[in-house]
Amino acid sequence: MSDDSIHGAGESLGSDWLLTPQVGDGAPRVDARPPVELAPETPPQVERRAAPVVIELPKATPEPRKPQLVAKESGLVVKNLGKQYSKRPVVRNVSLSLQRGEAVGLLGPNGAGKTTCFYMITGLVPPDYGSIYMDGTDITNLPMYRRARLGIGYLPQEASIFRGLTVEQNIMAVLEVSEPDADKRRASCDELMAEFSITHLAQSPAIALSGGERRRAEIARALAGRPAFILLDEPLAGIDPIAIAEVRDLVKHLKNRNIGVLITDHNVRETLDVIDRAYIIHDGTVLMEGSPSDIVNNVEVRRVYLGEKFSL
Repeated sequence: MSDDSIHGAGESLGSDWLLTPQVGDGAPRVDARPPVELAPETPPQVERRAAPVVIELPKATPEPRKPQLVAKESGLVVKNLGKQYSKRPVVRNVSLSLQRGEAVGLLGPNGAGKTTCFYMITGLVPPDYGSIYMDGTDITNLPMYRRARLGIGYLPQEASIFRGLTVEQNIMAVLEVSEPDADKRRASCDELMAEFSITHLAQSPAIALSGGERRRAEIARALAGRPAFILLDEPLAGIDPIAIAEVRDLVKHLKNRNIGVLITDHNVRETLDVIDRAYIIHDGTVLMEGSPSDIVNNVEVRRVYLGEKFSL
């Protein structure tokens, strides 16, 4: 067979027929077997692991900060208070305590630091160091209005009554905050005016009151806030002898209401007559603490404050 015939036969058989050499005679012959198709190579199997499931828990909401609680200690307690102005120490490590139904004096010469102590206890000025507790709760950093709501009242030395209002309006102004019920406000106002014998002055303008009447109205207004403790700064200052006797009776009345009273005043004899005990403060520090008789008989107190001839 010629090469051309073989070539023609190959074309007629199609492209799927291959020419392969024949073993033995060296002549090519047509192989009628179709080409073997190899299966594609299977890629190696990769083990797939499930992605870890992350569960996000809700973040805990921090609780609001509460006043710090310490070991239960009843009453109003001051520990190691200190204050300085322009690098000059005014109060240094003053400690004192006051219980309900007790009258305590904070006495001493001018510039001793008494009023500054009052300001720190009520929250008017912050202490540089030290702590203030009320029934075991640390109130050192609480603002004044928070202390008032907890039960700390304050009657400053200067006239604090609202002069443009009547006596009744002065008391109702505080009751508007402390008593939400209108009927109870009205009843409380009437009771306070009767208690301090100022009912007949209910519609009188506050500016027209005498010294004793003004003090009674101010104390009635202070009690409208329902304090457990009240601080009286110079309650006997600038009033006549008759009014002084009235204020002394008012202090006793507050004690009978189980209210703790802290008093500072320059009328030493009258103050010692109404208090249960006193702290003598000198040069910013507590010189001594004791009953009125202990105070009067103390040699150091006589030397720096009372004088040798003082007697009750």
